Amino acid sequence: MDYISYKDIKYYKECATLVEGLGYKLVDLKIIPAKTITKISAIITSTDPEVSLGVNDCAKVHRALLPRLEALLGTEDTTMELTSPGIEHNIKNAAEFAIFVGRNVRVWDKTVTDWVSGKIVSADEKSVELEKEEGERFTVLFENIAKAKFTCN
Repeated sequence: MDYISYKDIKYYKECATLVEGLGYKLVDLKIIPAKTITKISAIITSTDPEVSLGVNDCAKVHRALLPRLEALLGTEDTTMELTSPGIEHNIKNAAEFAIFVGRNVRVWDKTVTDWVSGKIVSADEKSVELEKEEGERFTVLFENIAKAKFTCN
């Protein structure tokens, strides 16, 4: 799994600061210029791993974030889809692990060719530390993760 630093995602820092000020975390930001319109896709999550987001949370962030992005992009010819990660979220960027500390995940570890599960304890640029229900902690290098997703337990 690749680690793409949030510092390398254009406008992420400016948008993350705004989203955090509203009490949420910005998970992903994609800006896709097209011929006549710029498409924006954003994912937000709660600062508390036990709290789920609703439509009102997404609407609140959408109302604040869209004008900010339009100002940064210098255009109002935009559409924006803003969502929460959802219960079956696939983690695509290894940098997301740090945002989801406290969440239960399962990762396909290529070194054992099987799923391993646990609660995210910590993450850095190279690996994620997970904790099993029994309290045992283990580390998985991002280079050994084929895929990762939330678990319901």
